[in-house]
Amino acid sequence: MQYNSGIGGQAVLEGIMMRHKDKYAIAVRKPDKEIAIDIRDYKSVIGIKNLNKIPILRGVGAFLDSLVIGTSCLMWSARFFDDEEETAKAKTEEDKAKEERTWHALMTGTVIFSVLLSVGLFILLPYFLSSLLRIFSCPETLILLAEALLRIAIFLLYMVLISRMKDIQTVFAYHGAEHKCINCIEHGLPLTVENVLKSSRQHKRCGTSFLLLVVMISVICFLLLGIFGLTSPLLRIGIRLLMIPVIAGLAYEFLRFAGASSHCVVTVLSKPGLALQKMVTREPDASQVEVAIAAVEAVFNWKAWEDEHFPGGEGAGA
Repeated sequence: MQYNSGIGGQAVLEGIMMRHKDKYAIAVRKPDKEIAIDIRDYKSVIGIKNLNKIPILRGVGAFLDSLVIGTSCLMWSARFFDDEEETAKAKTEEDKAKEERTWHALMTGTVIFSVLLSVGLFILLPYFLSSLLRIFSCPETLILLAEALLRIAIFLLYMVLISRMKDIQTVFAYHGAEHKCINCIEHGLPLTVENVLKSSRQHKRCGTSFLLLVVMISVICFLLLGIFGLTSPLLRIGIRLLMIPVIAGLAYEFLRFAGASSHCVVTVLSKPGLALQKMVTREPDASQVEVAIAAVEAVFNWKAWEDEHFPGGEGAGA
C-alpha cells in the first residue's frame, strides 16, 4: 500500500525544492560540488486563512503558490552559477540591496510573463485559430471541437519542444529524483541513494499531470459552452478567462484525490498524466539523488513517518 506523505517538490537549476506543510527547502549542488540548503517558511501568496480547507479555491491558491515559490527557488539556485568574476567581487550593503531589488523585480516579471504566456498560448490562441472556421460558416460544434483539438495539440507540441532542449535535461533529471524520493518514502523504503534510484520516477501528484488535467478539463468545459449559443466574441473570451480559476481548482481536486486513492478508475484516469511524465523526467544519477534526499530531510522526518505507516520496517515496494 502507498500512503500520501504530503511532500511536494519542484526541480530547480542544479537542485530541488521540497515542501512539507509550513516549511520548504531548496537544495542545490554548487559548482564546488557542495550542497547548499536554504530552509524557508511557507506562506501562501493569497494569504486567506484556512484556504486549504475550501475546495476549488485551494487549487487556485496552490497553483499561484507553486508559480511564485517555484520562480523564487529558481532565482535562488541561479545565483550560484553567476559569472565567477562577479561573485568574486566584494559587495557593499548598497550593492546587495540593489541586487535584491533587481532579483525581486525579475521574479515578479517572470511570474507575470509566465501567466500571460500560458493564457495566451493555451487559452486564447486555440480560440482565435478555431474561430477562423467561422469564415466558412462551419457549425459551432465543429468550431468548438477544433478549438479543443488545437488546445491539446499545442500543449503536447509545447511539451515535446521543451523536452528536446539540451539545457533542460539536467532539470528533468532532478525532476525524476524528486519523484523517486517521494515514491521511495511512500512505499516504506529507507531513504537511501540505492533505494531512491530503484524507485519509480512517475508520481500521481506531479505538476505535469496537473497541467494536463487543466488542458483536458478546459476542453470539456469549453465544449459545454456550446449549449449556451454565445455569439459575442468578447463574451466568449471573457467566459474562458473567468473559468480558468475554476478549471485549475477542479484539476487540483482530482490530483489531490488521485494521490490518496488506488481505485481502479482513478488509476486509469491518471495514466495520461503518468505517461506524460516520461517526457519531462529523466533518470537521475547518485549525485542528483543526494541533493534530493538533502532537500527532503531538511523539512521532513521520513523515519518517523515510515515508523507510523510501515511498522516493523515493512515496505510496499517501489
